[in-house]
Amino acid sequence: MDGCFMDGCFMDGKLPLKANLELEGRGSLRVATIVNGPIQTNTYIVVSQDHAVMIDPAWEGEKLAERALALFPTAHLDAVVCTHGHADHVGGVAGVRRVLGEDIPFMISALDAPHLAEAVRSMETTWGIDTEMPPAPDRLLEEGDTVEVGDACLQVLSTPGHTPGGIVLFAATSDANIAFVGDTLFPGGHGRVDLPGGDEGLIMRSLARIGTSLPSDTLCYVGHNGTTTVSRELDSNPFMAYALRHEH
Repeated sequence: MDGCFMDGCFMDGKLPLKANLELEGRGSLRVATIVNGPIQTNTYIVVSQDHAVMIDPAWEGEKLAERALALFPTAHLDAVVCTHGHADHVGGVAGVRRVLGEDIPFMISALDAPHLAEAVRSMETTWGIDTEMPPAPDRLLEEGDTVEVGDACLQVLSTPGHTPGGIVLFAATSDANIAFVGDTLFPGGHGRVDLPGGDEGLIMRSLARIGTSLPSDTLCYVGHNGTTTVSRELDSNPFMAYALRHEH
């Protein structure tokens, strides 16, 4: 594992409840949200200085690339990063690269990478939605890895349960604490665990990791619908409350 801040630490093969995150603010980020696709997935364009990362390009990657160019015409897209491997979060990767460059690295969890083709087929058979197959990942992410964007740094936190390899991308910037939580956490709830690879026990522990590891003022950008904060979820999310009670 590599990283500018964190050590990937495992204890007897199990991740510690509290992740080893760097919490000192560094750099700044601008975030643009593009809601796209039949399941209304949030795609995020994260910009620092003249560098950008696209998180969870869902569908119609060519259109997402055009929107990114219109919003941030001087920013170079350094990477495409997916919080997990479901088709509604990876279906736009290929299209984005066709427009902005086939050499743009595609990053996803090492645990979800082997199941990308299965996820695309499942979307078609279960939902009747045709999704473009993503390319092979260029970098496999694990707990403790980091993704640099301009003068800021996205830190990888492992949060399985919605999928085996779900991750949160956390950034402590000079202005705010920000996390892209994918489908692990939703306001007042959590992501589905009845899809292939889902695990109720794991997602509950992942909620406890988020509640324990991230500062309470962290703004959470979720995979669908609106944002929330760790503080709000600690106060009002019954699943997070249950998870924290049973982990301590």
